[in-house]
Amino acid sequence: MLSRTLLCIAIISTSIPVLADTVWLKNGDRLTGTIRVFDGGKLLLQTEYAGAIPLDWKQIKTLESDQKLLVKQDKYPGEIAKSLQPAEDGKVTLANGEAPKTVELASIQQIMKPKPVITDLVWKGSVDAALDFQRAEKNTDDYNIAFKTSARHGDWRHNAKGEYNRETQDGLVSTDNWSAEYSIDRFFTEKWFWDGRVTYKRDDIENLTRQRTIGTGPGYQFWDDELGAFSLGSLLNRTDYEYADGQKANFYSAGMKWDYNRFLIGKRVEFFTNGELNKSLTGVANYSLDSEIGLRYKVTEWASLNLKAEKNLISGSSDGDLDKTRYTAGFGVTW
Repeated sequence: MLSRTLLCIAIISTSIPVLADTVWLKNGDRLTGTIRVFDGGKLLLQTEYAGAIPLDWKQIKTLESDQKLLVKQDKYPGEIAKSLQPAEDGKVTLANGEAPKTVELASIQQIMKPKPVITDLVWKGSVDAALDFQRAEKNTDDYNIAFKTSARHGDWRHNAKGEYNRETQDGLVSTDNWSAEYSIDRFFTEKWFWDGRVTYKRDDIENLTRQRTIGTGPGYQFWDDELGAFSLGSLLNRTDYEYADGQKANFYSAGMKWDYNRFLIGKRVEFFTNGELNKSLTGVANYSLDSEIGLRYKVTEWASLNLKAEKNLISGSSDGDLDKTRYTAGFGVTW
């Protein structure tokens, strides 16, 4: 009796299909895995046998998925399909609980997982490092490391970032600075949040040796999904400057900060930019800009190559202007 029971269980278990998405190609191949995202003409299929595979959308005949996916067509805002069912060549059927709808693959602009209501911890971030060694008439060693991370739980989001830069020429240090920032966001709606942050910068070479900033203000999250995120925030800040000769200054400012990233080419390439622009309210400095822009190319699921440009500008300071631009290229990890 026991052997018969075990045999029945084995037969039933082998007959139950393993849930997986399926993509049929025009050349007759059939691939199985998990659909991650479709954007920019590339469908990203996560497989156990070859990792993430970007597939040319024009080479796909039809597809099938048991996932709940957001499908955007042409000028339409998009609809959530409970599943995708295979159809005739060049088409797919959207099953959304009502009458199934068959659409042309060519009419689909994006496919992604709908953003869930966040009830648990979501953590993401990156660490980028760049090293540059030159041996010529002047020997130059250049080091740069930066990190950025964000963790969200419910209505709260914690953000932290930091950076360290050091450059020597013939053994003499020409650049030596670091910075760190922590901010916390409290979401009141799906889009609107209130931001509070503190920033500290230290420079052992420039005349402006220390900067401390505390700020708070409202922000708006335009989107945050599988393809990237974009938010804008306005801040009222209190900033303290300390110079190499011991002089100090403080002032209040109104500022705007932005944080934007967008994945392209089946999430192989990421374009990102973030920064802050401040206008003094008390006349110590006219305005200040601290920003970066760059590209990140994913070599594997966690490893990436990066190219960045950073701008740090202080105009109208009573102790002189500061204008620094830095370009780096290096290796990093993302999660």
